[in-house]
Amino acid sequence: QVQLVESGGGLVQPGGSLRLSCAASGSIFSIRTMGWYRQAPGKQREWVASISTGGSTNYADSVKGRFTISRDNAKNAVYLQMNSLKPEDTAVYYCKVDMGPTHYWGQGTQVTVSS
Repeated sequence: QVQLVESGGGLVQPGGSLRLSCAASGSIFSIRTMGWYRQAPGKQREWVASISTGGSTNYADSVKGRFTISRDNAKNAVYLQMNSLKPEDTAVYYCKVDMGPTHYWGQGTQVTVSS
């Protein structure tokens, strides 16, 4: 059994910053790519950013230059630093961890960008 626990969401004004965290626990083995996705009301879940075991990162065009993904392999954790937030970044953010032949999702954390 693997659990992913997310934290760090909340309400922030446009232009503000938030840092999301996601930590894996339980029967962990062979963690590979770690990533973040988001789902806005009435929209499909979309990929935001990902980071490989070696630290290579990729970002959706909509967040490039504003968001930074990082990971701590010793803690089995992945982070998302979000700067210059915009109202269109409002969504539930989910972490996803590829582990062995499968993957796991976090429970989601709400991010609301509003004045």
